[in-house]
Order: sequence, then structure tokens, then C-alpha cells
Amino acid sequence: MSKEIKVPRYESPFHEAIVNVSFTQNWCNDKVKQAVAPFDVTSQQFNVLRILRGQYPNPSTINLIKARMLDKMSDASRIVDRLVQKDLVMKKINNYDKRAVDIVITEKGMLLLKKTDKEVDLSAILSSNLTKEEVDQLNVLLEKARGSE
Repeated sequence: MSKEIKVPRYESPFHEAIVNVSFTQNWCNDKVKQAVAPFDVTSQQFNVLRILRGQYPNPSTINLIKARMLDKMSDASRIVDRLVQKDLVMKKINNYDKRAVDIVITEKGMLLLKKTDKEVDLSAILSSNLTKEEVDQLNVLLEKARGSE
């Protein structure tokens, strides 16, 4: 009878950390998705609205939105088009470069974010499991892991 070969679950603690970070990112994304769903926006749309609010009153471009989005795989153009359909953002031709499009959050978009600010506590996603000190340490370690990005 041959003994069952025990293979370690992970190649190394570094491999385990990568899996944990990925799993936790998906877990956090799911929590955000659940939190914003009652407002009839996706988590990516929510992210774009927050970026545009941060730029307001200055217009933004698709390239700026792409650079600041949390999910780099998202199609920013399509997300903006959906937000335009919902009257949460507007697009207009850039006065200086007719080929460029300026994107600005609308009053309706601002009101939606004010409502989410009151009703959605993104901090609660982690604060229910981690202390302030632990979150501070986590932030330092995650930034350190990314190096000088």
C-alpha cells in the first residue's frame, strides 16, 4: 500500500499571500457590489461616479477615468455611456480639441452619491473584522508589497 503523498497547499508563504490578496479583493468587491446595488449602479459605475465627483467642477476624459479606476479591466467608455443613459453623467465636446470628449457628473449623479454617502458605509466592510491598528498595518504592508508604484 502506497502512502498518500502530502502536497503543500501553497508553494510558499508568498504564494499563499497572493492567493489571499486576490481572494480578499474579490470578497471586498462583492461587498461593495451588494452595498451599491440598491442604488441601481454597478460597483464600476459607482467608482466612475466617485472619480468624476473628485474632478468636479473640472471635466474628465476617458483616459483619466481609466487611469484612476480600481478595476483596470473595465471598459470605461461603456460604463460612461451607461451612466449617460441614466443621466448621472454628461458628455460634451471639448472646446479646445473637437476630437476629445469631456465627461462631467450631473446634479442627479451628485445627489446619488450624497445619498450613498449617507447610506453606504464602505469602512464597515473591514472595520467589522479589523481594528484601526490592524488596518493601518495592512495598508503599510500592501503599499510595501507594491513597491514604489
